[in-house]
Amino acid sequence: MAEKVKVILADDHPLFRAGVRQSLEQSDTIDIAGEAASGEEALKLILDLKPHVAILDIQMPNITGLEVAKRIEHMNLDAKVVLLTMLDDKRIFFDAMECGVLGYVLKDSAVSEIRHAVESVCEGKYYISPSLSGLLVERRKGRRFPPELKDLTPTELRVIKLISDLKSNKEIADELLISKRTVENHRVNIVKKLHLEGSNALLKLALKHKSEL
Repeated sequence: MAEKVKVILADDHPLFRAGVRQSLEQSDTIDIAGEAASGEEALKLILDLKPHVAILDIQMPNITGLEVAKRIEHMNLDAKVVLLTMLDDKRIFFDAMECGVLGYVLKDSAVSEIRHAVESVCEGKYYISPSLSGLLVERRKGRRFPPELKDLTPTELRVIKLISDLKSNKEIADELLISKRTVENHRVNIVKKLHLEGSNALLKLALKHKSEL
């Protein structure tokens, strides 16, 4: 039997959390491993339970869902993040994309969309609520990435850009506020995604596309 997708759900409104949980429980492939009412509780659950996916409300008190997402990236944790929001705030959306968030779902449609969002991010794909697709288009406006880089995450694209600037892993880590190990993992993932071979293949590719990044 295939391993179930382990999910933690964090939102400070119990009734809303119950609705999302009920939707997720309709899937035979999803296991809700834990629930939290705050960012602090969510982070503790992520560290203790090591879920595949963390569903986080952006506007939780004290530590926001976005801050939890940033800590997940900084600590090199494996959990994929789906953020829940009431807002179509462009700045917050762009910030979320820059810290590696794959799922961004409006709370008004979360109950109907959440299972699809979980399935998508588990496969390393983006899931953005259709009503927010304009933000994604705006973010990419003017950024004409070559087709071979289209499947890379925003963070992976930033890593390639910094590689093209001939920065070391330590310098990249310092600039992105992540660990050196996380940078190394990003490099490995990029090489796998792009099917690169050879010790300098990634550097050559970064230099080739330097002007496009």
